[in-house]
Amino acid sequence: MRSRSARSARLAVAAAAVAALAATATACGPEDTTDTSSSAASSATTAPSAGEGGDAPSTSGSTASGDKSSGSGSSGSGSSGSSDKSGSGGSGDKSGYGQSCGTNDLEFTVTAESQAGGYYLVTAKAKSGITCYLDVNTPSVSFGSGADGVASPVGQGGEDPIELTGSAVAYTGINPKTTNTDGGKEFENVIIAVTEDDPDPAELELPDTATVDKPIVTNWSTKRNETVPRIV
Repeated sequence: MRSRSARSARLAVAAAAVAALAATATACGPEDTTDTSSSAASSATTAPSAGEGGDAPSTSGSTASGDKSSGSGSSGSGSSGSSDKSGSGGSGDKSGYGQSCGTNDLEFTVTAESQAGGYYLVTAKAKSGITCYLDVNTPSVSFGSGADGVASPVGQGGEDPIELTGSAVAYTGINPKTTNTDGGKEFENVIIAVTEDDPDPAELELPDTATVDKPIVTNWSTKRNETVPRIV
């Protein structure tokens, strides 16, 4: 009887052990599968992340290229600046330098003088910002449009050329009447130009009414005492 009871007890323990092992295997199997799948999924997720990280150098390269392009743009800007400087220098070197005076480059004033029986002194000055040269010694002067009102040059004074700029001035003297007769035409204005073919002559108002008969005019001069018109 004892022998059967002991065997039965051992069989019961063995059966319990087998059941426990089976239960353990059953419990571990799904969890292990889940862990394995989770690990694989984790690996699959990590791989693209590494790929994205690998794309970072490519992005950096694009930025570098952009920097290079930007650097090129900067170089282009420098080239443009050089061109502007050249243009500015050219303008500065040539502005108003070496040009002949046109009548419209000048401002004129007329005063009545008493020397030599009376004459008109014309003062010419360059307008603000202009530098020019009186290349022709004698101005073109006339009273009215008729040939008998054209002043003849007498050759007094004369400097060639005369630079006009800033406060520098040039003078010319006009005697409207050189005859001893009572005849003559009266004018209130005189027409003056730096050359005979100047397209923009100036018409100046005289300080008084002039009686004109065989008028004369001197050359330009920077010395006003050289421009008192006389018939030699």
